[in-house]
Amino acid sequence: MPVFISKISSVCGRIAAWLYFAIGCIIIFEIVARYAFLKPTIWVEEMSRFLQIWATYLAAAYVLKNRKLIAITVVRDRLPRYFRIISEAISLTLIAVFSMVAVWYGSTTVLDSIRIGRASSTMLGVPLWMTELAIPVGFSLLFFQVLTEIVQLFYGPDITCEEGGRK
Repeated sequence: MPVFISKISSVCGRIAAWLYFAIGCIIIFEIVARYAFLKPTIWVEEMSRFLQIWATYLAAAYVLKNRKLIAITVVRDRLPRYFRIISEAISLTLIAVFSMVAVWYGSTTVLDSIRIGRASSTMLGVPLWMTELAIPVGFSLLFFQVLTEIVQLFYGPDITCEEGGRK
């Protein structure tokens, strides 16, 4: 199971990277349309925001898997191995708790938006649940990656050895 979760995190990380690439392309398109042809679009700003939200939340589990989170390691690296494992377990537990809270509140917000029929206040009027769904999806992925990291922490790094992960 940990290998499966790590693979999902990797796939989501790649999807996030492509979404960021797509954002760059559509912004370049908008610049050309606006300044070269004097024909600005009504969709680029909202779609780039939509894609950025999804890319950010999809990338969270990938970032954790590859240990690219911001961390202050000055003290931790000087501690004995036992204390490093304990501090990492505490950190991962806090991330897991926060993730579950975000999934809970994010899910209730999505369901509320669907029930009410909330939409963006732009000319496109995109249903807000489409954007808000990124929160429970992204934090669910992060939660399962945290569980994988906890298993790996206590049972050994060979469980999820895969591109870029801990070895």
